[in-house]
Order: sequence, then C-alpha cells, then structure tokens
Amino acid sequence: MGRAGILAALIVLSVAGMGGQQPTFRAGVELVNFGVTVTDRRGNFLNDLTAADFEIVEEGQRQTVTYFARGDEVEAAPELHVGLLFDTSGSMGEDIKLARSAAVRFLNTLSDAEDMTLVDFDTEVRVARYSQREFPRIVERIRNRKPDGWTALYDALGVYLDGAAEDEGRTILVLYTDGGDTRSTLTFGDVMTLIRASDVTIHTVGFLDNQSSSVKAVQRARLAQMAEATGGQAFFPSAMKDIEAAYDKVVAQIRAQYSLGYSSTHTKPDGAWRKVEIRVKRPDVRVQSRRGYFAPFREEK
Repeated sequence: MGRAGILAALIVLSVAGMGGQQPTFRAGVELVNFGVTVTDRRGNFLNDLTAADFEIVEEGQRQTVTYFARGDEVEAAPELHVGLLFDTSGSMGEDIKLARSAAVRFLNTLSDAEDMTLVDFDTEVRVARYSQREFPRIVERIRNRKPDGWTALYDALGVYLDGAAEDEGRTILVLYTDGGDTRSTLTFGDVMTLIRASDVTIHTVGFLDNQSSSVKAVQRARLAQMAEATGGQAFFPSAMKDIEAAYDKVVAQIRAQYSLGYSSTHTKPDGAWRKVEIRVKRPDVRVQSRRGYFAPFREEK
C-alpha cells in the first residue's frame, strides 16, 4: 500500500477511535477526554485543583466538565496504560546501552500501570503488550534487541497510536530514539496529524550526542514538537543522571495530571479539527494539554 493509502487508513482508524471509542467514564456517555497538568510560575505542579477551577472552551463555546479525576488518587483515577517506543536501528549503536537502561528504569517507576506496550523498531515495526506480571519478559526483550537496520520511526508511531485508540483511561507513551527516520512510509507531517488525533501524552527521550550537526537541530525540534502537541515533555540526556532527573519530572507530571471529560456541544460528525482551550481560574499558572481533537466522522447517507 502506498503512503497515501496507509495514512488514510490510519487516520480513519484513529479518528474512529476518538469518535466511536472515546474513553467512556459513565455508562452510555461518550466524552472528549483531556489529560491536563498545571504548573505555577516556578514550574511546580499544582495538584490541589478541583473541577470548578477549570474552564474548557471549544471553538469559542464554553463546555461543561462532566468527568474529573486527579492522577495522584491512584484508586480513583482512570486506568493507566504505558507505551514504550524503542528505537533499535543501526544509528542507535552508540546509544543503545543507555537507552536500554533508561527504558527499564522507567518501567520500574510505574508499577500501577494496567499494562505496558512495547513497540521496538528498526527497518520493521514489532508490537507486544505485557501485563505487570510479565515485567521480566518485557525487560528481556528490551535488553536482547541489537541495533541494526534502517529507522521506521514514523510508521512505528502510527502503529502504536492506532492500537492506543482502543484504550480507555490515560495513555502515556515514552519514545526512545535519536530522532531520525530513514524508512517510514508516513512523513513527519502525517504522524503529527495522527498525534493530534489521539489522546496519548507523549514524552520523548532523544539521544542526539552522536548525531551529526547537520541533522541534530531538526531531530531535536521534531521530538520536541511531538511532545508539546500532546502536553508532554522532551528530554535530551547525555548520561543516566540526566535520565533520572527527567523521570522525576515525568512521574511527577503523571501523578499531577488531571483527567477532564465533557460531552461536546458541537455534535456535527464532520471529522473537523476542534480547537480546545483549557483555562484555570487562578493567576500566574501554565496549563499543559493537547490543543484540540478531531471530531468523529460519519458519512451522510
């Protein structure tokens, strides 16, 4: 199948997942779901907010929050699904050891995750989902992959986002890569469309120290753009101490993340992009979240 065909298929699946299989927190009610973090001007996460502190505006119209949960209330929060996108292509040769240690360390920090999905990729894309009981298996798979082949980064992201559309609750993806792509059928623009269509929070860990100066700036910018579009964070470590500091921030964001859900007043199933602004009724705060979603699409008969 050509690039246009794959993109069309993935967009249909992703938008269908957003429309027909959006996270449903109350029986019979489909909600538009947003993961939101709020920081003060010093960068400290605020975790004492209530539903009344938030205001959601979609395409200029105020929406009513009908679902609210805090990430630090583990028992009451929506299920947490964790994804790892792990680059095992030949260009990761000098960074693969650090990347392996980073991935395993991260999985150890989220023992409350419902499941873990590993997508490791080089020329090919491979996907496997594990329960917490299968933790040793996912660690073994991460450690046994040898760097080789080309890099199908964008295709791997497309495959993961397609599968994640079926998950209910919160979904966190951490991407370990040097940021290059030499194999994918999808383009960067294609994959950014899919990222905006999903409700996955993406954190990127870019290993750029061994990349040439001619491509480093572009790869850094793209990894940062992927994270920013979803309300996530981008990190560019040189050593394990940098990774540990990054994980502290990621875990803090996950625990401080609010889940907000609402039934949109825009009911037309036209597949259009809906711009959403989430505000907090407190001064001097910064809100991190995705900036909208694609509406469901149904053909008129």
